[in-house]
Amino acid sequence: MNNFFGDDFVVPTFSDAEPGDGQRWSTWPAITPSERGPQPWPAWVVTSAAAIDTELGVLKTGKEADVFLVERAVPDDPAESVLLAAKRYRSPEHRDFHRSGVYREGRIERRSRDQRAVERGTAYGRSVAAVAWANAEFGALVRAYELGLPVPYPVQVDGTELLLEFIGEGGAGAPRLAQTAATGDELAELYDQVERILLGFARAGWAHGDLSAYNLLVHRGRVVVIDLPQLVDVIANPNGMSLLERDCRNVCAWFARRGLDQDPDELFGRTVAELF
Repeated sequence: MNNFFGDDFVVPTFSDAEPGDGQRWSTWPAITPSERGPQPWPAWVVTSAAAIDTELGVLKTGKEADVFLVERAVPDDPAESVLLAAKRYRSPEHRDFHRSGVYREGRIERRSRDQRAVERGTAYGRSVAAVAWANAEFGALVRAYELGLPVPYPVQVDGTELLLEFIGEGGAGAPRLAQTAATGDELAELYDQVERILLGFARAGWAHGDLSAYNLLVHRGRVVVIDLPQLVDVIANPNGMSLLERDCRNVCAWFARRGLDQDPDELFGRTVAELF
């Protein structure tokens, strides 16, 4: 469920030196370099220790995580202000990782105790899994961004929270591909971009694992892929090929329903060719 803000949305500013309700000091200074996005950091990333994070509302709720709109800003300094998407993985008792075992095959936790706890599904294991999924998505976004794939810039990861580049306008999140009404040449251009995303992932040895019109955003005519915690190494994961094929079939089926027929077998063959 989305809770988008109108075009006249104005980001509130605060003059108080201390965070108020719904605010916190920026978590950027407290995290390690490995928990920050790839350098060079974009000019819009606010790194000041004086910055305050302000919760502005819910962008999306999901089974595994919720996404919130956050302003990170230095009070009384308009030049040091940015909107971010904060993706927060749910607590153990409220989480439902859909078919998570399919995607985890081939992944090993660093500590054997953690690995056993995850496999047994204990409360501690679920907590470990939540952090692992956040770190997995952050790592996937970093690698994809460095390869030039169209993903939100990963600003930072802190425990089970990811802070990401906000894709949208004035507080309103960009629509999903499934929400667009594109036809004709516009639809064909969107398909070409999605195909390039699939081929780019395959070139890196990956399958998205759950690609559909619901985790592709369209912003100013550009397709941006989101939701990458389950990114799969096609060779290391025994389900890799079937997940790659499913991504291709999901994409082709959606465009076919909009009147743009594409051959999923041909697309799958092209992505497999990129793997080797």
